Amino acid sequence: MPVFKWAGVGPQGETLRGEMEAATRQAVITRLRTRRIKPNTDRIKQKGRGLDREISIPSLGAQVKQHDIVVFTRQFATMIDAGLPLVQCLDILAQQSDNKVLAKTIRAVKEEVEAGSTFAAALKKHPKVFTDLYCNMVAAGEVGGILDTILNRLATYMEKMLKLKSKIKGAMIYPSCIVAAAVLVTGILLVYVIPVFAELFGSFGQALPAPTQFVINLSNATIKYFWLIVASIIGSIVGLVMVSRTDRGRYWIDRFSLRIPVFGDLIRKSAIARFARTLGTLVSSGVPILDALTITGRTAGNKIVEAAVFATRNSISEGKTIAEPLTDSKVFPPMVCQMIAVGETTGALDQMLQKIADFYEDEVDNAVANLTALMEPMVILFLGTVIGGLVVSMYLPIFKLGSVLG
Repeated sequence: MPVFKWAGVGPQGETLRGEMEAATRQAVITRLRTRRIKPNTDRIKQKGRGLDREISIPSLGAQVKQHDIVVFTRQFATMIDAGLPLVQCLDILAQQSDNKVLAKTIRAVKEEVEAGSTFAAALKKHPKVFTDLYCNMVAAGEVGGILDTILNRLATYMEKMLKLKSKIKGAMIYPSCIVAAAVLVTGILLVYVIPVFAELFGSFGQALPAPTQFVINLSNATIKYFWLIVASIIGSIVGLVMVSRTDRGRYWIDRFSLRIPVFGDLIRKSAIARFARTLGTLVSSGVPILDALTITGRTAGNKIVEAAVFATRNSISEGKTIAEPLTDSKVFPPMVCQMIAVGETTGALDQMLQKIADFYEDEVDNAVANLTALMEPMVILFLGTVIGGLVVSMYLPIFKLGSVLG
C-alpha cells in the first residue's frame, strides 16, 4: 500500500505533519478529517514519486541502531500499557520514527499483523532489525498476556547492554588512540626529521654513537620500504578482518583476547555479565530453557562463551543441570557456577542470574576505572621511551661534539 506525506491543522490550530498508508490520496484526506485535522491538500503527496523519490545507495543507507530499537520498545510498552490497540501503536510509532529503515520495518510489521499474523511472527520476518532474543521474548509475552511487561524488560535489558558495550569501547579507545598517535609521530620523525640530522652528522666525519646510528638506519629503511610497510599494515588488518569472519578464526581470536593481560580479564567479565543478563531476562520472561540457552549462545559475542553455552544446552537435553557443564568448561569462575547451582536448586534461577549480571557489571565498572588510572602512567612511559628515545639519540652527537670543543 502506498505511503503519503501529509500536513494539516489540528483542532487547537497547531500545525501537524506525518505519513500515512492509504489506497488513494482522497482516502488520506478523509481519514485526516475523521481525526478532526484540516488537511492541506497541496501538501499531500505520495512518497517515492517525482522529487520525493528516495535515492538509496547500496551499503550507504541508514541502519537501525540498537538505541532506535530501545526507544521504539520503551514507547511501545507505554502505549500497550495505556490500553491502545496493537495496530494503532505501530501506526503511531511508524510516523514518529526518525529512522527511515525502522519506520519502513514497523509499517511492514503492521501490515502483517493486520493480515492476521501474530506480532512475534511478524517481527521474525525482519531478522536484521529484530534479533532472535527480541522475537522470542515478544512471543512469550503474547502467550502469557504480559506484552507490556516483556517490552519493558526488553528495553531495560538493551539499555544495560548498550551501557556495558560503551564502557568496553571507552576502555579500548584511549590506549588505541595513544598508540596510533605515537606511531604517527614516530613515522613523521623517521621520514622527515631524522634525515635532516643524518645529513648534518655526515659532515662531522666521525663515527656516530650506536643509538644514533641505529635510528638513522631505521629511518633509511623506513623511507626505502615505506610503501611496503604501509601495504603490510593494511594487508594485516584486512587479513585479520577476513579471518575474524570465519567461525574458526573468530574462535582463536576470542581465545587469544581472553588471555591478554589486563584487557583479557575485562573482556571475560563483560562476557559473563552479558551471558547472565541475557539468560536471566529470557528465563524470567517464560522462554523455555533450551531456547533461552540457544539465544544466549548466539548473542554471547564471544565464541569461547558460545561454545560453553551450547555444550551446556546439549548436557541439559541429556538430563544434566546447567551448573555442571559450565564448571567443566573452565570459562566461568567457580562463584558463578555455584550461584547458578543454588538458583537451580531453589527454583530462583532467573533472580540468581540477574544478581550475577549486576555483580559483574559492577566489576566491569571497577575494571574500567582501574584500567584508566593504570593507563596514564603507562602512556607517559611509552611516549617517553619512544619519542624521547628518538630525540635523545639525535642529540647525542651534538653533546659529544660540545664536549670535544670544550
